[in-house]
Amino acid sequence: MKKIAPTMPAEDAGQILRLFEENHIDVCVDGGWGVDALLGEQTRLHADLDIAIPHEAVPTLKALLEACGYREVPRDDSWECNFVLGDEFGHEVDVHSCTFDSAGNNIFGVAYPFDSLTGKGRINSHPVKCVSPEWMVKFHTGYKLDDNDYHDVKLLCQKFGIEIPPDYAEFIQKEKENARR
Repeated sequence: MKKIAPTMPAEDAGQILRLFEENHIDVCVDGGWGVDALLGEQTRLHADLDIAIPHEAVPTLKALLEACGYREVPRDDSWECNFVLGDEFGHEVDVHSCTFDSAGNNIFGVAYPFDSLTGKGRINSHPVKCVSPEWMVKFHTGYKLDDNDYHDVKLLCQKFGIEIPPDYAEFIQKEKENARR
């Protein structure tokens, strides 16, 4: 059987987010779709839909997606608070869960700062919660960056008046060199 390259079109991302909304799961969109939600338009293709949810919602989310044909995708970095569910069509949902105490301290799971989950955006004109622009830019630093990262950060920084982090110096330099040619 041929492996299907994962893709997550806007229509499918929106349908999954509406399913969670209808079932009262508080979802915050992260990753590439989080960037495009903040920008209010799709700017590139996405391999998956990254989401942050309260850890207590994990069993409900898994049951909903399993009923839609999703199964866990084995990965070396999976654990109870970060795992991927995929279907036979190549759609993948990358789930990040966490728990905050009443003071807003992250006490379990993926280490999201409380104020990072306060952004607002749109996917196919549908309003969604997403990682805030400032945190989205911060989350795109500190690892081996690629062209998609630069694409995302550049657009976020332009739209929201954020300075491009120093991590992107080589991308900026390459862009300047290409412009001179």
